[in-house]
Amino acid sequence: MNALRHTATRRSFAVLLTAALGSLAALPALAHGSRAGDVRIDHPYSTPTPPGLRSGALYFRTLANTGSKPDRLIAAETPVAGKVEFHEMKTVNDIMKMRAIPSIDLAPGQQIALRHGGELHIMLLDLRKPLQEGDRFPVTLTFERGGKEEVMVWVQKPRAATVDMDKNHGEHAGH
Repeated sequence: MNALRHTATRRSFAVLLTAALGSLAALPALAHGSRAGDVRIDHPYSTPTPPGLRSGALYFRTLANTGSKPDRLIAAETPVAGKVEFHEMKTVNDIMKMRAIPSIDLAPGQQIALRHGGELHIMLLDLRKPLQEGDRFPVTLTFERGGKEEVMVWVQKPRAATVDMDKNHGEHAGH
């Protein structure tokens, strides 16, 4: 009987160990991020767009330059949009203004958030179809030093506090 229990215990331990190691292997996928050289790309996401709206926005929880030299996001492309632009939003005389910028600079050690209501985001123009919650689509990012990296963007509903920011993007559909 003891030998039988010992064998069952060893099998149970092996099953638990396999499950635990499998969970650890899945952690990078759950983190939803990648790297381009020294730049860490964390959680690229977009928000659903209403039918007929031809523009959307792409965000990141963070872009972080973990290296000792500056880098710069210089291009982005995706099959879901005809054109992709980097945008900066600033309040001037109590009026929110958005303008296209040529690149997004990342100083050594700098971490920036491209989030709703933030200063920076990426515009997806001439959408080929509305972005729907649950969709996923690729975006290829090109960094000056870090090279190209394809990331998978998840379309998710915005938090309640950020819904108004998404509505503002519809006003800029004529870019």
